[in-house]
Amino acid sequence: MDKPRILIAEDEKNQRDLLEGFLKKEGFSVESAATGREALVKLEKDLFEIILLDYKMPELDGLHTLREIRKLYPDLPVVMMTAYGTVETAVASMKEGALDYLTKPIDLDELLLIIHKVIERSQLIEENKALKAQLQERYAFSNIIYESLKMEEVIGLVGRVAPSQATILIRGESGTGKELIANAIHFASARSQKPLIKVNCSAIPEPLLESELFGHEKGAFTGATQRRIGRFEEANGGTIFLDEIGDLSPGTQAKLLRILQEKEFQRLGSNTTLKTDVRVIAATNRNLEEVMKKGLFREDLYYRLNVITIPLPPLRERREDIPLLIDYFLKKYSKMNQKSISDFSKEARNLLVRHSYPGNVRELENLIERVVVLCRGAVITTQDLPYHLQEGMSEMEFAKKEKSLPESLEEIEKDLIVKALQRNEGVQTRAAESLGISERVLRYKLKKHGIRM
Repeated sequence: MDKPRILIAEDEKNQRDLLEGFLKKEGFSVESAATGREALVKLEKDLFEIILLDYKMPELDGLHTLREIRKLYPDLPVVMMTAYGTVETAVASMKEGALDYLTKPIDLDELLLIIHKVIERSQLIEENKALKAQLQERYAFSNIIYESLKMEEVIGLVGRVAPSQATILIRGESGTGKELIANAIHFASARSQKPLIKVNCSAIPEPLLESELFGHEKGAFTGATQRRIGRFEEANGGTIFLDEIGDLSPGTQAKLLRILQEKEFQRLGSNTTLKTDVRVIAATNRNLEEVMKKGLFREDLYYRLNVITIPLPPLRERREDIPLLIDYFLKKYSKMNQKSISDFSKEARNLLVRHSYPGNVRELENLIERVVVLCRGAVITTQDLPYHLQEGMSEMEFAKKEKSLPESLEEIEKDLIVKALQRNEGVQTRAAESLGISERVLRYKLKKHGIRM
């Protein structure tokens, strides 16, 4: 960032000249004004990044000038300068929006330190704005890859509910993209500039989950050496995404119900009730109705969460989207791994499209990343694909099909015996001789393998 332009509003000429000369020597572009009104006129005509504003000036004092600046430029950093360094003066300045204040006579080193703090703060604000813009672009509806009618219906529903304040329950198998939909809802809502806090309820041990969600006071339990702010406090004004909501314990379910109903909670070990303004988006791959019937999920919490339900279809029910996803992940991981891979062969692409994907989009993404990393050519062929895909099975089915060494040897042995008998027209003596074993051993193995000829 270039050095900021500074406007000095100071009615004392000697002080004004001193500050202007010092800051110009430090490489800053500086202008000055003798009154508050003159400062406001200069602000209307030119751009400044920092204002040094005297508290006591004729006609329009510093406090009134600050109020006018705030109306025009709410985020412009203003540092108040005053010879009346009382607590009341500082508090009044900060209440009106001053970023900091200096007492006269001005310590030039302190002035320089404050200006550099303002510069760092401005850089941080700009970086945060850029990051939020990137996040909003990244999680925009237009970046969700689909062309199927089922996903068209999902995105249409998401677009309608995102601007609301309603609690949302996203349902779907593992790997269908529930977190991606939660991101899109948050960044399309009025809460997009506030935090989006994510908690995987199944990934945190039950004794620690309540503390994670609601926080705790020092001494609340063994090991609680200091106060901890919970996720609901962190998310105040924004959104909290609770993944795997079906795994909550009854005690945590009761506390979550209270937040949804009353917008309030207590930290562990505290009797103080805290308020929070948080939108809850929950997600699960479990059948909550079945869990509820078993008495493991509260009925009242279920209805509080189930205000708006967004069902995500598994990938096998939206096959039209698979070619688009294949191309997207190929481009993503080729770039990430600095590979020049142009495409899949027709046969490899057909295998990918026909696969059932029990792990849904996450399985497809992991698969594409793996083959991109391992591929040696410019085109991915069937030989680059995992064996289970070539066999037309899921990884789980392939794992089940794989046998231990003794099981595999027994199958080979049985196959050799059957073929030897077929070649020798069922004559056991000749079959045993061709196999290099005795007829007695052959009869034992026929019985063992249940072979009848």
